[in-house]
Amino acid sequence: MNFQGEYQNAIDAKGRASIPARFRETLAQAYGDECLMVTQHKGGLAAYPVPEWEKILENVNRMPPGQAREDVNLTLISPAVACSFDKQGRIQLSKALRSYAGLEPDIREIVVVGAFNKVLIWNRAKHAEMRRDAEARLVADPQTLFDLGF
Repeated sequence: MNFQGEYQNAIDAKGRASIPARFRETLAQAYGDECLMVTQHKGGLAAYPVPEWEKILENVNRMPPGQAREDVNLTLISPAVACSFDKQGRIQLSKALRSYAGLEPDIREIVVVGAFNKVLIWNRAKHAEMRRDAEARLVADPQTLFDLGF
């Protein structure tokens, strides 16, 4: 299963984010499900199909008790919210998640990005900044792209 692509979308006044039809189709075909677990991710949001999220939970449960496990729980597991699609292909993002991702109170423009087994949702300005930084790192290390066949 592979989410791929980058889409410019928006969040409506009620906090609903439109997820591209291609991603919804991939989700339905691969998992027969139309629900995503959405959590915080590096200043944006990450939306996982439920079976992928369950794998993550199993990995976290296997971690030894300690600070790292508590940190993962506090920053990634606890904020996660199950989001089902409405008839227009939107998911309801909680106010807390929107606030974390810099999508409150008046920023509504988002970028929805496929990232292998998850979908990332970014504030457009944050996404542009991260993309510039990633491109600069790749320019500084051209061997990485060469090794991958680009």
